[in-house]
Amino acid sequence: MMQWVSMFRKEMLENWRNKKWIWVPIVFIILAIMDPISTYYLPQIIEAAGGFPEGTVIKLAEYAPAEVVMMSLSQYSTLGILLIAFLAMGTISGEKASGVSDIILVKPVSYANYITAKWAALLILIGFSSAVGLFAGWYYTIILYGSFAFITWLKGMLFYSLWFLLIISIAIVWNTLFSKPGLVAFFTILSAMLISLLTQIFGHVLTWSPGHLTTYIQELLLTDSVSHRLLGAAFTSIALSVLLIVISVYCFRRRQNG
Repeated sequence: MMQWVSMFRKEMLENWRNKKWIWVPIVFIILAIMDPISTYYLPQIIEAAGGFPEGTVIKLAEYAPAEVVMMSLSQYSTLGILLIAFLAMGTISGEKASGVSDIILVKPVSYANYITAKWAALLILIGFSSAVGLFAGWYYTIILYGSFAFITWLKGMLFYSLWFLLIISIAIVWNTLFSKPGLVAFFTILSAMLISLLTQIFGHVLTWSPGHLTTYIQELLLTDSVSHRLLGAAFTSIALSVLLIVISVYCFRRRQNG
């Protein structure tokens, strides 16, 4: 246990030295507040840009607070995934390419401790940053669009974090298979796209697919009700994440000993 704690502290300290604890939350905040603010001030933005030709009548849609919160989540589902892939791509593959992992593993270091410490450090960094960003999005939502229950927002955020949990676990697997960070990022993004695509095609069968999380969370935000389908998708996300970490340890051990 002490070995795992030491490795975990090393990862957290490295993230701090690389300023990730500063710029990653800032990026997630920008992603979360970008759509709510730009949508609210769209008429002023258009006016500042020169406006429409005289006589043009455009009626802008009015959004409910729940719909505005979903705007933030939609940014996370696209640009947020790209950011996670960027952050995770060198977690293990970078150390493999530089030979650092070989130096560390010369000592009696458990492969499971090595993998899970990096996974946990990355999970906490991204989890904290995304939560701060979504909180900022919620704050601007209630300021600009009207009240929205904090408990409902909290439920949505917690369930959505399971999607990021799965993506991080996928990235760790690819880290153990490749030594080039670029390939890790590519296959992480490709995996997320494939999950979403397969869910769209076979959604009537894969009702518990993690790819449905965003849709079910939207229902939660609109109705403040946790459906059994959302619980099923949450369970699948957690189970797959655990399985992927086990696979990561197995693959990493084989490649190091092979």
